[in-house]
Amino acid sequence: MKKASDFMATHARTLDRRRFEVLTGRGDPDALLAALNAYRNPDGGYGHGLEPDLRSRTSQPGPALHAFEVFAELGPATAPQAVALCDWLDSVTLPDGGLPFALPIPDPAGCAPFWTGADPAASSLQITAVVAAMAQRVAVHDKAVAAHPWLGRATRYCLDGVRARDDLHALELAFAVWLADAVEDSEVLALLGAHIPENGLVHVEGGLADEMMRPLDFAPYPGRPARALFAPEAVAAELRRLEEQQQDDGGWTVDFASYSPAAELEWRGYTTVKAVSILTADTGR
Repeated sequence: MKKASDFMATHARTLDRRRFEVLTGRGDPDALLAALNAYRNPDGGYGHGLEPDLRSRTSQPGPALHAFEVFAELGPATAPQAVALCDWLDSVTLPDGGLPFALPIPDPAGCAPFWTGADPAASSLQITAVVAAMAQRVAVHDKAVAAHPWLGRATRYCLDGVRARDDLHALELAFAVWLADAVEDSEVLALLGAHIPENGLVHVEGGLADEMMRPLDFAPYPGRPARALFAPEAVAAELRRLEEQQQDDGGWTVDFASYSPAAELEWRGYTTVKAVSILTADTGR
């Protein structure tokens, strides 16, 4: 833990340093919320590089995921900004209940092409599922988020979409698993599990040659229904692999391409928080 702490102090952005401090029991929730608020726009959405490969100042669906991550980590405390974010998401949701992958980006510097080239008039199962999944985690302790009409609409759009689809991109698959797990929909989990091979590895089409979604990408939380999709020995092997991936400088790296030097380093801080969270929850280390 000392090496990871040193890496975060040396390299991570303020937000992820505050997240790491809360995760390891040394943090101030008010300081964490203040760090998140630096990325917030007056409309209630988030931008300004909260999603590292989306440097735009504009409010976008993608950064909403990371905002909800923080609101989940603040639990059981609640923040009015979480409900305001639901309001903003409701305002940009398309008629079918889905979110566009991205809204128009007038300031594309440093933004990945998959963000800048997105169709703002087309619903995305991938982005809707990941945002709704994280919002459902917040809803466990925030009654206002749980009751918000946007969350119900988005969740229905995703679960109905999964039932109607025979083919899913690896990221769609993983984020749909997150959502089905969060709402404990055993039927949809079983449908999704049929798309995952026994070894738990699904290649990310369009990513790096060796970029894979792995068991801990599908089921990062112990004791949750999604873990039943994988054999215990497969999960144990992935936990060992994750622990061994810690670098000499104390941080973890990502296995996907970044689109600016800032994003590459920011992803390392973000991923180090995620790795320590998973290892702490599963092994206590």
